[in-house]
Amino acid sequence: MRFFYSCFFYLLIPFVLLRLLWRSFKAPAYRYRWSERFGFYTKKFPQGVAWFHAVSVGEAEALFPLVRQIQKQQPDLKLLITTTTPTGSARVQAVMQDTVAHVYLPYDIPCAVKRFAQCFKPKLAVILETEIWPNLFACCGQYNIPLYIINARLSEKSSRGYQKVPALVRPALAQVNLIAAQTQDDAKRFVAIGAESEKVKTLGNIKFDIEIPQAIIEQGLQLKAGLFGGRFVWLIASTHKDEEVIFLPIYKAIKQEIPELLLVIVPRHPERFADVKKLCEQHQLNVVRRTEDEGVNPETDVYLADTMGELKMLYAASDIAFVGGSMVPAGGHNILEAAAVGIPVMFGPYMANFKEIASAALNQHAAIQCQNEEDIRNTILELYKQPAYRKELTETGKAFVSQNQGAIARICEILNQIIIKTKDPSTT
Repeated sequence: MRFFYSCFFYLLIPFVLLRLLWRSFKAPAYRYRWSERFGFYTKKFPQGVAWFHAVSVGEAEALFPLVRQIQKQQPDLKLLITTTTPTGSARVQAVMQDTVAHVYLPYDIPCAVKRFAQCFKPKLAVILETEIWPNLFACCGQYNIPLYIINARLSEKSSRGYQKVPALVRPALAQVNLIAAQTQDDAKRFVAIGAESEKVKTLGNIKFDIEIPQAIIEQGLQLKAGLFGGRFVWLIASTHKDEEVIFLPIYKAIKQEIPELLLVIVPRHPERFADVKKLCEQHQLNVVRRTEDEGVNPETDVYLADTMGELKMLYAASDIAFVGGSMVPAGGHNILEAAAVGIPVMFGPYMANFKEIASAALNQHAAIQCQNEEDIRNTILELYKQPAYRKELTETGKAFVSQNQGAIARICEILNQIIIKTKDPSTT
């Protein structure tokens, strides 16, 4: 089955490259470093690495605390982080700098993954969440690379899809040493698609183990007091196409009742920055882009955060936050960062990618779900008029995050055991 999968993947390569080229018209970074996606490298990299893979920005942000903990406990260990997207790549390079090696993950074709393995000679492979690549996993088995899937999650829809190709999925999962699932439901779904039950453990969600340095909080508070002039700030985070068009009329309506309201928009994808600015102007709103370094005056309606890696700081500069990707069927985004920073959190009806977190937060009254525009408007007005309610929601959100921490410590303990074994083969 893997032979036919590989043949099909080879046939898709021209279309994959055309898609990269198409995306590069708005995000030029997609035009570069194609050689890495085929396992060709133009410089010498370290070998014998512990290799971690995070698809994009969200996974990378969740990975950083774990990597830092590994670095602290194993200071001599060489680390490699791979990503799939340019935004994920940029975040790894900005945060980890030269403390880790970094390349794009190669496409799942036999020749590419083989070159990747021969270049880096990983002693450990750690894949985040739901990445199952048959050729890559087979390559790990061929080169005796211990393979772990951590923070593993699997939706019902994905589970049904994988169950349709058991001859492809089961051999891939057979190469995995351990699947550290986020929840018991995730664990059951991995077993259902072919994972051996004794290799699946429920260890929690590492996204709860958030690092929010006090310096970031202080920077945000300074931004609010200085540039924002102490205005009441509503931040909309990680917005997707067709979401801003929902929020802008709501802002204009609320502005009639909250004259000091300032809307901060943080689009999910950098290639949309210009489009969002244009959309705001079409709605006759006064827009200031963060990169333009202009002042926010009383006439400013929208502060457009057209930068990367500043979301935590911007949360700290806000009074309330709405986490996007949830008013359109994009699956939602991580609400935990806003809760950990200490502001009330709202989100929409589409939270399939964070279903368990959203459900638990609602059960503990740690966040507010809005089903439509009217819900959003009423909730913002209620939060504005009731500071005590805002404080209560903030404290509940912080407690919700704190009570669910610990997954990184549990996963570190397991990974350290295999790292020690690879250092001293006599212990195996």
